[in-house]
Amino acid sequence: MESRFDLAQFFEEHRTSFLLGLVGLFLLGVGVLSAVVVGLNQSKPAVEIIPAEEAELSQVEEIVVDVAGAVEKPGVYRLSAGSRINDALVAAGGLSADADRVKVERYINLAQKLNDGIKIYIPSVGEQEAVGAVSSAYSGVEGSVIGTSTQGKVDINTASAQDLDALWGIGEKRAAAIIENRPYGDIREIETRAGIPRNVFERIKDKISVY
Repeated sequence: MESRFDLAQFFEEHRTSFLLGLVGLFLLGVGVLSAVVVGLNQSKPAVEIIPAEEAELSQVEEIVVDVAGAVEKPGVYRLSAGSRINDALVAAGGLSADADRVKVERYINLAQKLNDGIKIYIPSVGEQEAVGAVSSAYSGVEGSVIGTSTQGKVDINTASAQDLDALWGIGEKRAAAIIENRPYGDIREIETRAGIPRNVFERIKDKISVY
């Protein structure tokens, strides 16, 4: 008698094998897909997101300052960004024996942060007649000098309201405006920032300074 192939019976007898085969094919497909994804990710360059504060700091990693006057090793020094006046003096070997320590203690803020291109001048004892009174001013502007002022001029960055009021055409209100808008990098800024009229500025420009 001729036998007939029964597909349903064959499937029933080998159902377990079929199921295991399907599971194996599925796992194989997942493995291949994972390998492709990993390969694509590895081919892309890594991207690092840096906070704005760190990015800005990395652009200015050091500053250059000029330390002169009564220090052990006058010269130009490279310091890390954010350094203080005290750091610059340490780099220059500290104050020399003839440094006027009273003026340094009274007028120079050793904790003040430095900008690139600044100059620090330390006066010697008895030097006041030569370079004028030591000023406590620090404008923070490149090229400015910490520790000196010109004899007889009013420093608009540190002068009291009374000293400013004594200038021609200033008065109490304009003196207050000058103080409110400190610091200044140039004497002409009292026109644009403090609202001092041009004719008044022309009369007092030879009597004022910034340090």
